[in-house]
Amino acid sequence: MSLIRSIRSIRWSSVALALTVVSAPAAWAQEAVIRKAIAERMPNFPKIDEVTKTPMGLYELRVKNDIYYADERGDYLIEGQIVETKTRNNLTQERIDKLTAIDFSSLPLADAVVWKSGAGTRKLAVFSDPNCSYCRRFERDVQKVKDVTVYTFLYPILGPDSQEKSRNIWCSKEQTKAWLGWMIDGIPAPRMMGACDLGALERNVAMGQKYKVNGTPTLIFEDGKRVPGFLARDELEKQLTLSSAANKK
Repeated sequence: MSLIRSIRSIRWSSVALALTVVSAPAAWAQEAVIRKAIAERMPNFPKIDEVTKTPMGLYELRVKNDIYYADERGDYLIEGQIVETKTRNNLTQERIDKLTAIDFSSLPLADAVVWKSGAGTRKLAVFSDPNCSYCRRFERDVQKVKDVTVYTFLYPILGPDSQEKSRNIWCSKEQTKAWLGWMIDGIPAPRMMGACDLGALERNVAMGQKYKVNGTPTLIFEDGKRVPGFLARDELEKQLTLSSAANKK
């Protein structure tokens, strides 16, 4: 009996291997058809990084961190979001969240301006420019949030004045006081005098470019979720709680 079972096992393994070998070229051929159609008919369309078949039959076209959809022949290109009606989950947004997620544990927190409220058990990282009006609004709102530690990566991308303000804040004896004083009360940080290690600011800019942070504020939560732009206080509270819980699993 054991010999018969072994023979059957070998046969089924051979069938599974054959199906895999057949299906792989078929998938590649289908991808080639879509790529060819899009390239010929839409020559200005950006380079497609990845083509993946979705559960609903459409093909996902990934262009960097942007998502498009196409039919199997590339006759139709869809730009929009797919929502699963049973669960109301936005499948497109979930995919983008995975593509843009940043490992919180990999962030160089020593290069950030830090402050906390309460025990500070929930954590949040922010790419922020001192001349960003939405960043100021965010700073005012987040002051009202309890139990959070905020790591602010100074990210001066709005012009030379942003760089000067960032240098003055980073080189202050009390960085947190200087940062909050400027963002909340409009009190300029003392002018930088003498030597100061600005390596952190250079690393922040390099890190932002690596992760394609194109605007401020950009929020990074504990579970890696990235949110570009301002979040209202109630939405921020909700996401902090969700991300903190997910990070502990």
